[in-house]
Amino acid sequence: MHYQFESIHPFYDGNGRTGRILNILYLIINDLLDIPILYLSSYINENKKDCYRLLNQVNKSDEWEEYILYILKAVEVTSNRTIAKINAINNLLSQTIETEQNKAPNIYRKELIELLFEQPYSKIDFVVQKLKVERKAAARYLNHLEKLKILSSEKIGR
Repeated sequence: MHYQFESIHPFYDGNGRTGRILNILYLIINDLLDIPILYLSSYINENKKDCYRLLNQVNKSDEWEEYILYILKAVEVTSNRTIAKINAINNLLSQTIETEQNKAPNIYRKELIELLFEQPYSKIDFVVQKLKVERKAAARYLNHLEKLKILSSEKIGR
């Protein structure tokens, strides 16, 4: 499917990105992937010369095997990178929860730290909604986490 899409090259720009998205959608539609978490673009962009060479090879002489192995390698490498990234995020989440428990036991709320990982850009309103607390309490929580260097604040707008 990826080869066929790339071969017709339907758009002036964005064919590569669209083709890589189609790969992920294909995996999801066929229940080979639950969520669109693989970023195949990183591998394909790093190995772009090989990708074009192999696409041309299929186009000119109908040699599929090396191209299919290339795409499978992209999935394997990207999967391993994604697993490593997920593990790193989980470790950071655990460390951040532990830091808050140890340094701020009076405001410790696991849900607060989880919110920061779900919404890296968080506003007081997000904390109010997620934790069902008043605005003053939410501001106090965020200010305390800033003092612990778990997050940093940034004023945007007025």
